[in-house]
Amino acid sequence: MCRIVAYLGRAQTPLSSLVLKPGHSLLVQSYAPKEMLSGVVNADGFGCGWYAPEVDGEPAVYRSNAPMWADRSFASIAPKVRSRTVLAAVRSATPGLPAEESGVPPFTSGPYLFAHNGAIKNFRRSAMRPLRDLLSDESYSNLLGITDSETIFALLLDRLRADKAEIGDAPALAEATAATLRKVSAVCGKLGIRATLNVGITDGEALVFARFSTEGPGNSLYYLENGRSFPQGTVVASERFDEDSAWRPVPDRHLLVADLGGVALRPL
Repeated sequence: MCRIVAYLGRAQTPLSSLVLKPGHSLLVQSYAPKEMLSGVVNADGFGCGWYAPEVDGEPAVYRSNAPMWADRSFASIAPKVRSRTVLAAVRSATPGLPAEESGVPPFTSGPYLFAHNGAIKNFRRSAMRPLRDLLSDESYSNLLGITDSETIFALLLDRLRADKAEIGDAPALAEATAATLRKVSAVCGKLGIRATLNVGITDGEALVFARFSTEGPGNSLYYLENGRSFPQGTVVASERFDEDSAWRPVPDRHLLVADLGGVALRPL
C-alpha cells in the first residue's frame, strides 16, 4: 500500500505544508500510518511532483527509492518550493514487486501526474499480461517497470489520448479515470482476483481521485476544501493530517473531481 496527498489551489503552497509540516504529514504517514489496510510502514520510496507553469506545462518530479525520513536533501528543498498543484506519495511495495525507483509514485507523462494506493493481487502472475496486452504501442514502449500502478497509468493515458482530453477539462479527466477503472475491474473480475484501486491524477489544472475496490471497502481517502491551512484550495489525502473539522471522507466507490471552481463527488 501507499499513502498519497495532493493539493490544487489558487494560491501557491510550499511542498513542506503537505509532506513535512502537519502533525500527521505524509512524512509521519511513512513510518506511522493510522489507516492502512495492509503493511506497517511506507519505506519503499517516495516522490513529489509539482508544477511551475512559468517554465512549462510539464511537472517537476523528485523521486527516491529511499524512505522519506532518510532524505535530508528533500527536507531542505521542500520548504522553498511552492506550487498551485502538488501530488506526493510514500510507497509500501506490493509483495512480489521490486522496491526500485521505476515503481515509486508519482508517475508522470507529458502534463500528467499519477499515483495509485492499492494493489492488484498477484499482479505479475495474474493481470499483468492481460492488461498490458490492451496497451497501445506508444504506452507499452514507455513502460519503465513492472508495477500494477504504472500499467494502470498507461491505460489511462491511452484513454486520455483517445478522448483528446484538454488541459483543465475536469469532466474529461474524470470520465477517462472511470473508464480505466472499469476496464481494469473487468479484467480482474474475469480472473477472479481482487484489486484495490484508489488512484489520483492531475494535469496541473484539474484533479481527479477515485476511492474504489473490486471487493470490500476501498482504502481510506479524505478531502479538505478551503481548510484553515489551505483557504484557497483543495487537499486530498489518504489520511487526514491535521485536526481541521472540515475534512470529509470520500465515499466508497466514488470519484472526487476538483478544479479551481470547487469539488464534486460522483459515484462509480
